[in-house]
Amino acid sequence: MIIIAGTLRIEPADRDSYLATCQPVVTAARSAPGCLDFSLGADLVEPDRINVHERWESEADLLTFRDQGPADGSGPSGEQLAQIRDAQVWRFEVSSVGPP
Repeated sequence: MIIIAGTLRIEPADRDSYLATCQPVVTAARSAPGCLDFSLGADLVEPDRINVHERWESEADLLTFRDQGPADGSGPSGEQLAQIRDAQVWRFEVSSVGPP
């Protein structure tokens, strides 16, 4: 399993509109083969923070989505990139999964 997780920093006044522009990508990802979860959400404490969380069955599924998804799935559009002040997003490979 592959997990993509981290944070984006956006001007607080722009966060809601930024997230609205992400809805088509979230919808497409969730229907993509191998996507177990995909979400972007406003942080409850920090007004400039967006939390990123993706879970994929395999590297191949992730790469297929990134190559064939909306706007090629490779990431934010140019307009969205201009709004991101900072990004700390990481890729994790998970070897086992179970309840906490």
